[in-house]
Amino acid sequence: MFDKLEEITIAEQQQAEGFTHTVNVCMAAGCMSSQSGAIKDALEEQVKHAGDGHWCRVRGTGCMGLCAAGPLVSVDAEKPNEVMYQNVTIEDVPDIVASLDAQPVERLSLSTEIPFFRRQKKVVLENSGLIDPERIEEYIARDGYTALLKAITEMSPADVIDEIVASGLRGRGGGGYPTGLKWTTVAKSDGETKYVICNADEGDPGAFMDRSVLESDPHRILEGMAIAGYAIGASQGYVYVRGEYPLAVARLKTAIRQARRANMLGSGIGGTLFNFHIDIRLGAGAFVCGEETALIASIEGKRGQPRPRPPYPAEYGLWGQPTLINNVETLASVAPIIRNGGQWYAQFGTPTSKGTKVFALAGSIKNTGLIEVPMGTSLRDIIYQIGGGIAGVGDCKAIQTGGPSGGCIPAAYLDTPVDYESLSALGSIMGSGGMIVMDESASMVDVARYFMEFCMTESCGRCVPCRVGTVHMYNILDKFSNHQATPHDLVLLEKLCDMVRNTSLCGLGQTAPNPVLSTLRYFRNEYMDSMVPNSNGVAQESEMMEVAR
Repeated sequence: MFDKLEEITIAEQQQAEGFTHTVNVCMAAGCMSSQSGAIKDALEEQVKHAGDGHWCRVRGTGCMGLCAAGPLVSVDAEKPNEVMYQNVTIEDVPDIVASLDAQPVERLSLSTEIPFFRRQKKVVLENSGLIDPERIEEYIARDGYTALLKAITEMSPADVIDEIVASGLRGRGGGGYPTGLKWTTVAKSDGETKYVICNADEGDPGAFMDRSVLESDPHRILEGMAIAGYAIGASQGYVYVRGEYPLAVARLKTAIRQARRANMLGSGIGGTLFNFHIDIRLGAGAFVCGEETALIASIEGKRGQPRPRPPYPAEYGLWGQPTLINNVETLASVAPIIRNGGQWYAQFGTPTSKGTKVFALAGSIKNTGLIEVPMGTSLRDIIYQIGGGIAGVGDCKAIQTGGPSGGCIPAAYLDTPVDYESLSALGSIMGSGGMIVMDESASMVDVARYFMEFCMTESCGRCVPCRVGTVHMYNILDKFSNHQATPHDLVLLEKLCDMVRNTSLCGLGQTAPNPVLSTLRYFRNEYMDSMVPNSNGVAQESEMMEVAR
């Protein structure tokens, strides 16, 4: 079977060498919303009229990363003479085609030497923007499915798990649980049937990491799931993806069909006795279904509500069977680890947070987009080097990480390394990778209210602390936003945060107070300034002490 992959790789390389130029057009959702599909069609038409059809090929690729500059077009990617164009329109197409054997179009040029590109380390995103996500041949030509064949023909299931353990990979969905330990638990669990689930229910505001990976490199997820299935003894996998991601779903379906035809999924994979099938299940947009037990209930056709744990899904999951659940980024890291070895992956990052992390940069920052950096990279480097600095009013005021479950980190901590432990110490979390940058015009009270409104709306309602507590917290925050709050409200807000965090059933409720607690910790003065003033014209801390008593 390795020979077949080699044949496909050679054929792809020969085909590429038959063209003088290759023009890549970003066809991820962000650029497509800016008409990159029409730009690709216009390029193909222009190339057809300008030559014999063999001097240049035009192809659609996945996300190239710098969403702020989209639509993006790359000419001769990965060659010394690579040229990238930004903010391309249909009117620019004739000039781009005319420049292929001449000088680049200066007004559109985007240097690939800027820190945004050079300061990244791509493992999960190594193929994004460089291959056509709808052609399995291009994935195979970049070592695709070699890790799966290596696992099922040269390694035992225990060997595969050992490499994942050695890599130090931790779950990229938010909790940071050691991936190797989770795989080991499921592998050792008793059960005639086991399942692998890819959690692609990405619901954090400002987050688009999973969507971009699914749109740009879907075979990477399928290969990771199949390797996981082999390691734990499963023959069935499910991708649980948000229904709001139609492009990702369409490309996943195409990838599954192609992988089956290529004998990389289905029965007798690679001529071995290993069987693994993958199906897609669509979520209806409930944020709570990102929680493992709620996700399982949804796949089973039930209402997406969490259940008490233990038992954990690793022992009692889908239809009562041992189930492995990893998110998109975690599974996308598996193939490179098996291909290159666990120690190779462990060389990146910090002693306790190994590898790389994908982030979705959003907010008041110049270079919004998708990035991947080694764990331990400082917030300052991400914002001012890769991100290009603040695009809004004044300087950076705060960075919100971890979505509704995360916290707001003030600019005073910009030199903090981005890893699980450092962010937790500041009252935030890594989360799945959303990173929202706020300038000095941002009201931290309004930020806390926004995330509380999100949690209140998304609460499944099963437990009283979350169902009722988030509503009361939102109402109090609304009073602060409208300058109607009193010292009593601030004391009550802090008590509610403690109650909701410690008594809610699942992670949604348990972490819902985090944005409030972090803004109270670092921006308490904004809450004080939002209170109804007393007779002296200010809200006194002593009044709150008296209320607390």
